[in-house]
Amino acid sequence: MKILWTIMADQGNLPETGSFFMVGMPGPELDSSTEQLVRELAINNFVIFRRNFINPGQLQRLCHDLAAVCQENDLPFPLIAIDQEGGTVARLTEPFSVFPDARVMAEDGDQALIAYGRICAKELLGVGINMNLAPVLDVCPQGQGYFMERRVLGEDPRQVAERGMLIIREMQDRGLVACAKHFPGLGMARLDPHQQLPRVSSSRDEMAGHLEPFVRVMEDGGLALMTSHTIYEDLDPRWPATLSGQILTGLLRDKLGYDGLLLTDDLEMGAIENEMTAARAATLSFQAGADLLLICEEHEKVREAHGVMVEARTQGVFGTKRLLESARRLAGVRSFISKKAALA
Repeated sequence: MKILWTIMADQGNLPETGSFFMVGMPGPELDSSTEQLVRELAINNFVIFRRNFINPGQLQRLCHDLAAVCQENDLPFPLIAIDQEGGTVARLTEPFSVFPDARVMAEDGDQALIAYGRICAKELLGVGINMNLAPVLDVCPQGQGYFMERRVLGEDPRQVAERGMLIIREMQDRGLVACAKHFPGLGMARLDPHQQLPRVSSSRDEMAGHLEPFVRVMEDGGLALMTSHTIYEDLDPRWPATLSGQILTGLLRDKLGYDGLLLTDDLEMGAIENEMTAARAATLSFQAGADLLLICEEHEKVREAHGVMVEARTQGVFGTKRLLESARRLAGVRSFISKKAALA
């Protein structure tokens, strides 16, 4: 199933606010609420969860219907993402391929990682999913009680970088966008950000090792990164990375020179919503430098966040340059997808 049409090029018109959101859906079919988000708010980015999956044929129809409703409303084709890391974080189960945790795959050797990337690309693209929110590039020691222990590719930054790029190249060579996570590195967090806000006390020098895999991705053509809902006390003692201009713009954009697509982790996680509403977090994160704002559950929160973002735009919180930068990055990812699909 391939639905292609011309990507809307920006010619001076500011992009719709909804284009900066990625949202979840309640069930396995295109529902009226999701359709309204497309028609009324111009949202055209979606994330798939296990609640959206019954079988491959049904999932392909859902992705087809999402693409069709975007086309009907003169929107660019949707980015449709999923967390298909393997192990404890895999939204699709049999008859899709089932993979172990990343740490186990890494221990099995390079060929296991390459096979994972190749098979993911084939299976996800085959049903219409064009982005995998993987691999995890966090660096985490084993046996010390850190939250990310099972989901990482190792504890040596250079090895994590090499292993991560094996996966990213394999996916992206076949047309599946890879999204490396969680910048600037979640490996030293003990708390689960789904529930609580972690704090990492590592010094700037210590954090340099955690940055190494992400720097490698930037240099070698990775298309997207995801932020971390964690406070890094020596980088920004006030805000978690997702909301931190010092980290997302000062460090990532300005110092490290990253100009690719930057996604937030889900703004409904406890690490964020225990502190503020998803709506306020969306505005702060976009202002800090994120391009795509994930709200994965409640559509009412999507509508609220959209309204707050529109108000912020009206008040001049986001300048024209800032809006067009994110629109350009989104268009670049769509261009990559369409070119790869045309060659398939």
